[in-house]
Amino acid sequence: METQTLIYLFVGASFALYIGIAIWSRAGSTKEFYVAGGGVNPVVNGMATAADWMSAASFISMAGIIAFAGYDGSVYLMGWTGGYVLLALLLAPYLRKFGQFTVPDFIGTRYYSKAARVVAVICLIFISFTYIAGQMRGVGIVFSRFLDVPILWGVIIGMGIVFFYAVLGGMKGITYTQVAQYCVLIFAYMVPAFFLSFMITGNPIPQLGLGSQVSDGSGIHVLEKLNLVLMELGFGQYTDGSKSMIDVFCITLALMVGTAGLPHVIVRFFTVPKASDARRSAGWALIFIALLYTTAGPVGAFARLNFVDTVNETQYEQAPEWFTNWEANDLIAWRDKNGDGVMQYRAGDAFAGSPEFTEGGVGNSGERLLDNAATDNENEVYVDRDIMVLANPEIGNLPGWVIALVAAGGLAAALSTAAGLLLVISSSVSHDLLKSTFKPNITEKGELLAARLAATAAIVVAGYLGIYPPGWVAQVVAFAFGLAAASLFPAIFMGIFSKRMNREGAIAGMVTGLTSTFLYIAYFKLWEPAANTAENWLFGISPEGIGVIGMVLNFTVAIAVARMTAKPPAEIDALVENIRVPRGAGAAQGH
Repeated sequence: METQTLIYLFVGASFALYIGIAIWSRAGSTKEFYVAGGGVNPVVNGMATAADWMSAASFISMAGIIAFAGYDGSVYLMGWTGGYVLLALLLAPYLRKFGQFTVPDFIGTRYYSKAARVVAVICLIFISFTYIAGQMRGVGIVFSRFLDVPILWGVIIGMGIVFFYAVLGGMKGITYTQVAQYCVLIFAYMVPAFFLSFMITGNPIPQLGLGSQVSDGSGIHVLEKLNLVLMELGFGQYTDGSKSMIDVFCITLALMVGTAGLPHVIVRFFTVPKASDARRSAGWALIFIALLYTTAGPVGAFARLNFVDTVNETQYEQAPEWFTNWEANDLIAWRDKNGDGVMQYRAGDAFAGSPEFTEGGVGNSGERLLDNAATDNENEVYVDRDIMVLANPEIGNLPGWVIALVAAGGLAAALSTAAGLLLVISSSVSHDLLKSTFKPNITEKGELLAARLAATAAIVVAGYLGIYPPGWVAQVVAFAFGLAAASLFPAIFMGIFSKRMNREGAIAGMVTGLTSTFLYIAYFKLWEPAANTAENWLFGISPEGIGVIGMVLNFTVAIAVARMTAKPPAEIDALVENIRVPRGAGAAQGH
């Protein structure tokens, strides 16, 4: 069977599965729409959490970052996995014991303030939309390459699929759909990794293959060969880092605390029956997540070796088929600077205006390749980092069914996170703004209708941002994680562990952290990108790591203001004490 036919078959079958699950698990109440009824099994919820956690950034981008950034790319592995541990140990069980529906629910109730709830909703919506725009763009790219449709139609198809199971099934439908998506994406990620590890080292286990010798008879190890090959081409050593220690520390910590503050992951722990189940759910999710995250490093290294071997010093007329396939989408390109017809892959930009390394790998206006003017270096090949995982099976000449599997896996990763984010946005509008703030007398039927309408509107906005991405989409990681670290995480953390923290302190802290982090990132990423160099950064901290400073400012301002204002009421003391007592809680409170 032809590869293209297999791709249609695999993707079509996975979509049919997701839609079938959505019909089977249709939400009939607000409790089922928001928290899947609060009765999800911890193992099932752990698998759904892993799918929610591992977005297109994890599946598509992370190994690509590691492939080209080498040691510097390890901050993403450390930050994202460390953030999950932080969330699982410090926040998840306590939030579940609180027993409500959303993150703004917790902040609004804990800080006895509608203003605090609204500030939390603003933070949450901004974080979620910046994230979801990148997910929908990823969906469009996968469709564009593998299903031979324009990116616009790829995004529209993705919107239709997410609309069906997110709006119809709510959290109940999303939970069981994400279980299926996790199975698809992890299988799609691991199978090519096994093949590549065996081809390059003779060891089929990628985690072991990374430390093994290359099976070419040279007797050198994978990382040693990678260092030698890249140095010959003018790059730095793969195992050496270029970032300062303070910047590595801050980026890692910002990713950790930002991850722990991401609302679409936190809300997953409201879906289990009791607090002890939240702990078990977190443990299972960590196991499921570790399968992919421990494989990303080897996949990145193998991808870079394969890329150099198949592209460098190759006649363009004899370029492998995978190169021309991706070239048609402007995700890889070649310009013959010396007129010899041979592709020269070296250090430096191949095209003037081609984007410098970013997490998403896109240009300032959302384009993948900005123009065709040559630059003054020997490099003739432009490659988008995001293609490496998707192109790996083709680069390694793996069977067609593996290529089809990776296409289905990439879509599963993007759609699973997009659905979780859409639910967070819709529940914030219907539950936190309408039910809990502006229209408290709304009926449950009306609230459920509002939630579905809000989800529909969010899908339309997210789709538009995926089709016509504004400049800041290239920086979604810096925005989303930095803002989550500087705004929501301190408020949640102090809400659990500090009885003295009051509404005035929490609001002042969130506004300070949100504003300072936004202005710093916006200055270097939007207003003055030419000034985005280490000598201009505050304390040598890049925009990707500035969320740590925003977090410190949040804590400092919140504590100072709380000390100068009235203590929380006695009932809030009792609430905090009840949350922190290490006993299991019963079913989630209804409304």
